[in-house]
This record gives sequence, structure tokens and C-alpha cells, in this order.
Amino acid sequence: MSTYYAKKGEVEREWVLIDAEGQVLGRVASLAAQILKGKLKPQYTPHVDTGDFVVIVNADKIKVTGAKAADKVYYRHSGYPGGLKSETFATALAKHPERVIEHAVRGMLPKNTLGRAMGKKLKVYACPAHPHQAQQPREIKLEA
Repeated sequence: MSTYYAKKGEVEREWVLIDAEGQVLGRVASLAAQILKGKLKPQYTPHVDTGDFVVIVNADKIKVTGAKAADKVYYRHSGYPGGLKSETFATALAKHPERVIEHAVRGMLPKNTLGRAMGKKLKVYACPAHPHQAQQPREIKLEA
């Protein structure tokens, strides 16, 4: 018996739909990261992108627990002196809800070329409509 390793060309990808309405940000992000990595598949191979495509809808209706809506802060820096900019979770969710989920999921993916390839399979939309109906994504229900 030898260990099976998936090859790049023999990976079959599916499409998965996650409805984020009323769900907690971290739970949605960790499930999406597992699906993108392919960890829920029996042919998971660490050095090959075996994951599926993930479509997350209703990103604007996601929630966080505790006081994170006011306390959680996203930082970015322009590279110039004094160029630190910050915004809270509540303002980020109001301005661009897709980026909040993308930021959480990408933080759970590997920080290398493979992780960037996995991140490209993530599609996030603020409304319940999405342009991936033709792929017939199977819906995954999260417990509230």
C-alpha cells in the first residue's frame, strides 16, 4: 500500500454556496477556508490545491459576538510616515461587507503561492443574488 497523493490535473472542483445571513463571522470564515483548502475531501493533499469554489452571499448581514463590532479594528498602512489608517468592524461592514469576509478567510489560508490560488476561488457578495447560478452550487447550512 502506498499513500495516495492528488495530482493537479485530476482534482474535480465543485461549487459550494454559504448563506451568511445571521451567522457569526469566524464560523463562516473557518468553514470557507476548510472548503477552499480541500480539507473536507478524502483526497486532500497538503501541497496541491484540492479545494472547491466557495460563494458566500448576504455578507452584509453577518454578525460578530460581544463588543467586536465597535472594538475590532482593521489597519492598513500606505508606507509613508504617518500613513496608518484604521476603521472599525462596523464602518468596514457598512462600506464594503465583502472585504470583511475576504479578510477573515484569507487570514486562515496559507501565506504562500498556494494560499493565493485558494483565495481566488472565494466569491463574496453582499446581496442574496450572485452570478454563479449556472455552476449549480450545493448549499451548505450552518447552525445558528
